[in-house]
Amino acid sequence: MAATVPLISGTDFITVPTKDIDAATAFYGDVLGLRRSKQWGRMPAVEFETGNLTIAVMQSDAFGVEFRANNHPIALHVDDFEAAKAELASRGVEFRGDTLDSGVCWQAFFADPDGNMLAIHHRYAPAE
Repeated sequence: MAATVPLISGTDFITVPTKDIDAATAFYGDVLGLRRSKQWGRMPAVEFETGNLTIAVMQSDAFGVEFRANNHPIALHVDDFEAAKAELASRGVEFRGDTLDSGVCWQAFFADPDGNMLAIHHRYAPAE
Protein backbone atom coordinates (compact mmCIF):
# COMPACT_ATOMS: atom_id res chain seq x y z
CA MET A 1 0.00 0.00 0.00
CA ALA A 2 1.42 3.37 -1.01
CA ALA A 3 2.05 6.03 1.63
CA THR A 4 -0.49 8.80 1.54
CA VAL A 5 -0.41 12.39 2.64
CA PRO A 6 -2.83 12.98 5.53
CA LEU A 7 -5.92 14.84 4.38
CA ILE A 8 -6.50 16.57 7.71
CA SER A 9 -3.73 18.58 9.34
CA GLY A 10 -5.55 20.34 12.19
CA THR A 11 -8.78 21.84 13.49
CA ASP A 12 -9.63 25.36 12.37
CA PHE A 13 -12.63 25.93 14.63
CA ILE A 14 -15.62 24.33 16.32
CA THR A 15 -19.15 25.70 16.08
CA VAL A 16 -21.55 26.30 18.93
CA PRO A 17 -25.21 26.80 18.01
CA THR A 18 -27.28 29.73 19.21
CA LYS A 19 -30.81 31.05 18.78
CA ASP A 20 -29.72 34.62 19.66
CA ILE A 21 -26.35 35.79 18.35
CA ASP A 22 -26.42 38.98 20.44
CA ALA A 23 -26.96 37.12 23.73
CA ALA A 24 -24.36 34.52 22.77
CA THR A 25 -21.83 37.19 21.78
CA ALA A 26 -22.32 38.96 25.10
CA PHE A 27 -21.89 35.69 27.00
CA TYR A 28 -18.75 34.45 25.23
CA GLY A 29 -17.17 37.90 25.04
CA ASP A 30 -18.24 39.64 28.25
CA VAL A 31 -19.01 36.84 30.72
CA LEU A 32 -16.32 34.37 29.66
CA GLY A 33 -13.94 37.12 28.58
CA LEU A 34 -12.92 35.45 25.33
CA ARG A 35 -11.33 37.61 22.65
CA ARG A 36 -13.65 38.21 19.69
CA SER A 37 -11.71 37.68 16.48
CA LYS A 38 -13.96 37.42 13.41
CA GLN A 39 -17.51 38.14 12.27
CA TRP A 40 -18.66 36.00 9.34
CA GLY A 41 -19.37 38.95 7.06
CA ARG A 42 -22.95 40.04 7.65
CA MET A 43 -23.98 36.57 8.84
CA PRO A 44 -24.86 36.02 12.52
CA ALA A 45 -21.72 34.10 13.42
CA VAL A 46 -18.82 35.32 15.54
CA GLU A 47 -15.50 33.65 16.36
CA PHE A 48 -13.88 33.75 19.79
CA GLU A 49 -10.33 32.72 20.67
CA THR A 50 -9.50 30.47 23.62
CA GLY A 51 -5.75 30.32 23.07
CA ASN A 52 -5.59 27.00 21.22
CA LEU A 53 -9.06 26.61 19.73
CA THR A 54 -11.44 28.98 17.97
CA ILE A 55 -15.10 28.78 19.00
CA ALA A 56 -17.47 29.99 16.28
CA VAL A 57 -20.86 30.89 17.72
CA MET A 58 -23.39 30.52 14.91
CA GLN A 59 -27.09 31.39 14.84
CA SER A 60 -28.48 28.13 13.53
CA ASP A 61 -31.60 29.33 11.70
CA ALA A 62 -29.64 31.82 9.58
CA PHE A 63 -27.69 28.89 8.13
CA GLY A 64 -30.70 26.62 7.60
CA VAL A 65 -29.68 24.34 10.45
CA GLU A 66 -32.03 23.11 13.17
CA PHE A 67 -30.95 24.41 16.58
CA ARG A 68 -29.83 21.72 19.03
CA ALA A 69 -27.88 22.59 22.13
CA ASN A 70 -24.69 20.61 22.69
CA ASN A 71 -25.11 18.52 25.85
CA HIS A 72 -21.46 17.44 26.08
CA PRO A 73 -19.15 20.11 27.49
CA ILE A 74 -16.42 22.03 25.80
CA ALA A 75 -13.70 22.07 28.47
CA LEU A 76 -12.07 25.49 28.79
CA HIS A 77 -8.63 25.47 30.42
CA VAL A 78 -8.02 27.68 33.46
CA ASP A 79 -4.76 28.07 35.36
CA ASP A 80 -6.33 28.89 38.76
CA PHE A 81 -9.47 26.78 39.06
CA GLU A 82 -10.96 28.26 42.23
CA ALA A 83 -10.29 31.86 41.19
CA ALA A 84 -11.82 31.27 37.74
CA LYS A 85 -14.87 29.56 39.24
CA ALA A 86 -15.42 32.40 41.72
CA GLU A 87 -15.00 35.07 39.04
CA LEU A 88 -17.41 33.37 36.64
CA ALA A 89 -19.95 32.93 39.45
CA SER A 90 -19.67 36.67 40.18
CA ARG A 91 -20.50 37.29 36.50
CA GLY A 92 -23.69 35.25 36.78
CA VAL A 93 -22.52 31.80 35.70
CA GLU A 94 -24.47 29.08 37.50
CA PHE A 95 -22.44 25.92 37.95
CA ARG A 96 -24.26 22.59 37.80
CA GLY A 97 -23.44 20.11 40.51
CA ASP A 98 -20.26 19.77 42.51
CA THR A 99 -16.75 20.12 41.13
CA LEU A 100 -15.69 16.88 39.46
CA ASP A 101 -12.31 15.61 40.66
CA SER A 102 -11.23 12.85 38.28
CA GLY A 103 -7.99 12.11 40.10
CA VAL A 104 -6.01 14.10 37.53
CA CYS A 105 -8.12 17.21 36.97
CA TRP A 106 -10.94 19.40 38.28
CA GLN A 107 -13.97 20.29 36.18
CA ALA A 108 -16.99 22.48 36.88
CA PHE A 109 -19.92 22.40 34.46
CA PHE A 110 -22.23 25.20 33.32
CA ALA A 111 -24.27 26.22 30.28
CA ASP A 112 -24.36 29.20 27.95
CA PRO A 113 -27.67 31.08 27.44
CA ASP A 114 -28.77 28.50 24.83
CA GLY A 115 -28.06 25.49 27.03
CA ASN A 116 -24.78 24.47 25.38
CA MET A 117 -22.67 22.72 28.00
CA LEU A 118 -19.30 24.14 28.92
CA ALA A 119 -16.81 23.43 31.68
CA ILE A 120 -13.80 25.02 33.24
CA HIS A 121 -10.99 22.50 33.51
CA HIS A 122 -7.65 22.34 35.29
CA ARG A 123 -5.28 19.38 35.14
CA TYR A 124 -3.35 19.19 38.41
CA ALA A 125 -1.56 15.88 37.80
CA PRO A 126 1.53 15.88 35.62
CA ALA A 127 0.99 14.73 32.06
CA GLU A 128 2.36 11.27 31.41
